[in-house]
Amino acid sequence: MLSCKEQLPEIRLKMVLPCRGQASYWSVEDQAVYHDILQRADEVLCLSDHYYKGCMLFRNRYLVVHSSVCVCYFKDQHGGTSYTVAFAGRQGLRIRNLAVSVPFSIEE
Repeated sequence: MLSCKEQLPEIRLKMVLPCRGQASYWSVEDQAVYHDILQRADEVLCLSDHYYKGCMLFRNRYLVVHSSVCVCYFKDQHGGTSYTVAFAGRQGLRIRNLAVSVPFSIEE
């Protein structure tokens, strides 16, 4: 995304964070990358001041409801990504899975 943004300045990066301090327990290296991306974002929206059970799910649903296309890197049929991609499909979003060479769709 950031390289596309450099080539196409009209692309805007909006980050939607589930909670403040979400990277607190990440490795130093991952935190550095995360903070670099945050600094380069055009807009940052934080949905909660603190972590709570379900805040990641709330963030994912927020992203789907406020989107027209779901771009994902999806290989596993379990977990939060699976749930979010299925939710996006039920909401009528076009799904583009970067993990496969052809467009991805969820069968209900």
